[in-house]
Amino acid sequence: MGNFSYKDVYIEEGKRVLEINILKEKYCNFDCIFCPIGRSKNKVDTQISFDNIDASLIELGKTIESTKAELVFINSKGEALVNDKIGDIVDFIKGKGAAVRLLSNGYILGRDEYRKIANKCDEIVGEIKLITEETFQKVQRPIEGYTLEKYISNMAAFNKQYEGKFIFEITIIKGYNDDEESINKIKKVIRKISPDKIIIARMEDERFKKKLGISDERFEEISKLLLNN
Repeated sequence: MGNFSYKDVYIEEGKRVLEINILKEKYCNFDCIFCPIGRSKNKVDTQISFDNIDASLIELGKTIESTKAELVFINSKGEALVNDKIGDIVDFIKGKGAAVRLLSNGYILGRDEYRKIANKCDEIVGEIKLITEETFQKVQRPIEGYTLEKYISNMAAFNKQYEGKFIFEITIIKGYNDDEESINKIKKVIRKISPDKIIIARMEDERFKKKLGISDERFEEISKLLLNN
């Protein structure tokens, strides 16, 4: 039996989508206080050597075939790019005739070794949550030396050379980035990155929703402002 885990296939824009997690536990370059997965015991931004994945690939192939998946969404426990087998996983999926979407927080897309892997994918999802350096450091607790400016620049530089579809997910958090000044800053970030698609999200996890969630009315208002940027 393989070490990957899956969610039920769903339909998105007419395509059958299979979500897959390729990490046994959380490996991430951030340690966000509101992460639904929990604390980052493995705080890394370099590739980690995982076990042989032959059994996992066999299982993945059977799953793609049995579900008739047209798009495989690599949405893992943390930063999927740190799995040293991810290049092989992407190649395997594409060899099965399915497209690949990869979720990355986006910070390490500025590095050549990760850019090469990401460039193989048909779709990349990058994301942003905090919009000031102070809150970025305090709330997302990145690896030492990371800056918000570099975070944004890495995604912008990646997308400039990327030939696939870049999806930019923005999470609106009450008290952190839901004010007018923050919205205007996010608009500037959108223009700099120039994504193909924008997703506006909010805190949905019940553990954080009460304190950090915003009202339906404000969410709709902000969504219109950002989507019509």
